[in-house]
Amino acid sequence: MQPLDLTVHNPPSVHSLSEGAHTGAIQRSGRWKMLLVLLVCAAPVVASYFTYYVIRPEARRNFGELIEPQRAMPAGLMATTLAGDAVPLHSLQGQWLLISTAPAACGAQCEQQLYLQRQLREGLGREKERLDWVWLIHDGQAPAPALQPALASAQVLSIPHAQLQSWLQPAAGQQLQDHLYVVDPQGNWMLRFPANLDSTNASKAKRDLERLLRASSSWDQAGR
Repeated sequence: MQPLDLTVHNPPSVHSLSEGAHTGAIQRSGRWKMLLVLLVCAAPVVASYFTYYVIRPEARRNFGELIEPQRAMPAGLMATTLAGDAVPLHSLQGQWLLISTAPAACGAQCEQQLYLQRQLREGLGREKERLDWVWLIHDGQAPAPALQPALASAQVLSIPHAQLQSWLQPAAGQQLQDHLYVVDPQGNWMLRFPANLDSTNASKAKRDLERLLRASSSWDQAGR
């Protein structure tokens, strides 16, 4: 029979206990610091939306339809440039976006939308560098060569219609290409202008864009 082992293991020392408590305190402190950084980063965005939606009384008379809740750009959504290069749609983030979408053939209504997009952006003067003009082609074709010179200041990308509809949606009874859509620099679709915008009411759309840019002046920057 083996003798009973009465080995006594040393209990944890006060020093090791204090080290464990110190490590736990550091981890908790790190989590609080990370949360504080996230709150500081989000604060300007929250403040600008609060200013636009709540404080400014004219914000309640928007020409465009506010999207509530806002719809974030789907993760992993891919697009293709006119040169055939694949790019993540998230590459558009960092700027306000004024988006139209249509088949590449681009009929009269599509040309009107593209013209108004350019005019709305140019009408913002010095603030235009904070807004990107984006045309999303949703049928996988290339626009006519004759149209491409007019798109020199636009970002033109191709993206399948079904994937695009997982993010942007038209008003009831309308088609996706009937609207202009506004997306904030965080990639949130937050405004949809009425279908078939024309030069008569384009000034109302411009007023909405100006309000948005004023409200976000504390956190948005010009250029990419």
